[in-house]
Amino acid sequence: MRAVVIEKFGDPSGMAVREVPDPVLKAGQVLITPEAVGVGGVDAVIRRGTLGTFGFTEGMIPGSEVAGPVTAVGDGVDPAWLGRRVWAFTGTAGAYADLATADLNRITALPDGLSSIDAVTLGSAAPVAHFALAHAHFTAGESVLVRGAAGSIGIATVELAARGGASVVAVTTSDAERGQRLRDFGATLVLDRAGNRSRSGEADDSESDTFDVIIDIVGGEAVPDFIDRLNPNGRLVLVGVVAGMPLADFGMRLLQAFRLSRSFATFSLDTVPIDTRNQTRAELFEAAAKGSLHPVVHRVMGLHQAADAHRLMDDGSVFGRVVLTP
Repeated sequence: MRAVVIEKFGDPSGMAVREVPDPVLKAGQVLITPEAVGVGGVDAVIRRGTLGTFGFTEGMIPGSEVAGPVTAVGDGVDPAWLGRRVWAFTGTAGAYADLATADLNRITALPDGLSSIDAVTLGSAAPVAHFALAHAHFTAGESVLVRGAAGSIGIATVELAARGGASVVAVTTSDAERGQRLRDFGATLVLDRAGNRSRSGEADDSESDTFDVIIDIVGGEAVPDFIDRLNPNGRLVLVGVVAGMPLADFGMRLLQAFRLSRSFATFSLDTVPIDTRNQTRAELFEAAAKGSLHPVVHRVMGLHQAADAHRLMDDGSVFGRVVLTP
């Protein structure tokens, strides 16, 4: 089969399409012929080599989510799955290929009315947004800032926070056009990447510059500056590090504001029980099929264009999700 291989960590030129052996189907697994493959921020982080110490090695096939029909089942799997359209989590590798395998408990059946492209746009992103808000103990009436809101996780977080009754849904983004698009999904206050208001005064001056909840998808050196943007008892939840890890001493900002009782946490879907995760994903898919949650696809590209897809990710021009079609 064809697969995209990371031959050298670093810039996207280290990726190449190669012929590799078909995956071996194990007991308890299904084989999927992908109709769509999601390109996520974590894929770009892995490709850059940022997470090399986590066991990723050159020669790996990147990608973690696919959607398409089940074309074979392993021992112990009900043959009724054959032919069903599913979303699947392949782990932290293996998705950028003509064929992919996934454990049975890592797949979710797709409802009628939801395309495979839309499924990989929401399949990881929407549950991350849902559970990150829960991890932050967000409740109706609180103000929320989504840092790095133009990606699929950010857009889903904006929509879910607005649906959940947030008093303010603020976003950081790179330009006014993106900010206007985010308003269409429920954003009420648009800030620049540093978290500042525009000089044009378009933001309502009655809105605060601090927030009860910050969902941070970006990470990097600016994390302490956003800790400073928390209200008393405010909570910042870091769900991504597309800009790299925070500085080692970032926690000093919490200690320097000790009397404000601010909190910092990380969040990974790995900490959510699989059954809970799958049930919530199915509910979010149903919401999308009914039009109350909106997948945003930036561009659909061929599998052979994976390197170009990562170049789009690196230059920060993506709004929503890039999807590959084998």
